[in-house]
Amino acid sequence: MGVYTIGAALAKAERYAAPSRSLGWETLAWAERGFALTLLLAASPILFTAAIVTAILSRDSPFIAHPRVGRGGKPVDIIKLRTMWGTAPRSGRLLIQRLSSTPVPECKTPNDPRITSSFAAFCRRYSIDELPQLWQIARGEMAFVGPRPITAEELNAHYGPVAGEVLSVMPGLTGLWQVTGRNGLTYRQRRRFDLFLVRRRSARLYLFILTSTVRAVVSGKDAA
Repeated sequence: MGVYTIGAALAKAERYAAPSRSLGWETLAWAERGFALTLLLAASPILFTAAIVTAILSRDSPFIAHPRVGRGGKPVDIIKLRTMWGTAPRSGRLLIQRLSSTPVPECKTPNDPRITSSFAAFCRRYSIDELPQLWQIARGEMAFVGPRPITAEELNAHYGPVAGEVLSVMPGLTGLWQVTGRNGLTYRQRRRFDLFLVRRRSARLYLFILTSTVRAVVSGKDAA
């Protein structure tokens, strides 16, 4: 995504933005927890089926937990459906394997060589692998909308002095850059979107991101 396109995307978001104190975010967080639990129960047949298929195909635990940095710098393990397997030895875990912090590519690609199964690619394309994070919203570890939780290494390398500002809010299941370029953006571009989201949060921007997320997930565009 070029500079002009990013500028246009931010100009569009500006129409929905406001100072970040314009909404009762703590009250919203409790509403989100109840709604996330409802969605998780509704999606449980899909998630259960995907977990069984993943366990059979990978011959390993269907879920992974990856260490990220949450609100206020608090560590949080982000749970996802396993979508990468192949030459690595099996974990021996029955349900969830906790991964160590590993390097993350600057830009992900649609044809990631680490994804060797068409089923796994399908789950990533339509964000089925992210469904376990509804449980983390229900637990109060994440929000529906916020900066996407990233690793300590990513924060140090790409966010620098603004890392604390990004960590001042709850990490989100989706955010502004996810509905703009998803995995086609660089870290510099992501940082710009994250800061805009933190500084200019509003009810309208929140709803804009949620509705745009639904469209992005249904289309599977720019997913990796």
